[in-house]
Amino acid sequence: MTTPEAVHRPARDTVLEQDGVRLTIEGPVATVALVRPEKRNAQSPAMWRALALAGRSLPGAVRIVVLRAEGRSFSAGLDRQAFTPEGFDGEPSFLDLARSDDAALDAVIAEYQEAFTWWRRPDLISVAAVQGHAVGAGFQLALACDLRIVAEDAQFAMRETGLGLVPDLTGTHPLVSLVGYARALEICVTGRFVHAEEAERTGLANLVVPGAELDSAVADLTTALLAGPRDAVVETKALLQGAVTRSYEEQRTAERAAQARRLRDLAGLGD
Repeated sequence: MTTPEAVHRPARDTVLEQDGVRLTIEGPVATVALVRPEKRNAQSPAMWRALALAGRSLPGAVRIVVLRAEGRSFSAGLDRQAFTPEGFDGEPSFLDLARSDDAALDAVIAEYQEAFTWWRRPDLISVAAVQGHAVGAGFQLALACDLRIVAEDAQFAMRETGLGLVPDLTGTHPLVSLVGYARALEICVTGRFVHAEEAERTGLANLVVPGAELDSAVADLTTALLAGPRDAVVETKALLQGAVTRSYEEQRTAERAAQARRLRDLAGLGD
């Protein structure tokens, strides 16, 4: 028998499926899934391009983006094949990239970063659902999202420094913002695991739940995030993002301007 919920629930459409990334749309909710469980969702430049394409493929009606991963691990980080002389098929190896001039190398890294930048767009709220290992690029992808709900078995680690590299996929700014400079430095330089309990205590995770409850917890949060009027949510997110760099007085001014826009819109006097 068809339930009333099934009748009114928007259809789920697969918009993109390539290079270990699947994008599905269900009304105002998009789900980006990492679908290389056999590789523990290890990342590659092709996956990064697919993630960037997913961001560009979102319909305007999408308000929430959920990032999840199939299998036992969220993401084991960069596929180690990148460090081999042959690299990936059709891709320059990292050893080849190291021989590039500064401008060319900067352009390549900037392209890689595009997979990690769009999650904090003002018109969206992004939620990472993390289980198992989130290491290196996996940690940074979780940090790219606005919010993180994690399973009790989640383990975060920033392993780049131990490889002689630095975290360069946009993770350093949110990490410092969430846990502070001193703890961020210690996490990055030691490369140690941050377990779920510490992640929640230090602000890396918004909520920790048993693994079997991860999907339902994300669904509950998504419902709550959709409850507010979209324009007010967008303005609020922009206010909070700007508070990081504004002074107290500048933030007061920004609050007044945002509220004036909302009042005029509610009164039908907006532009």
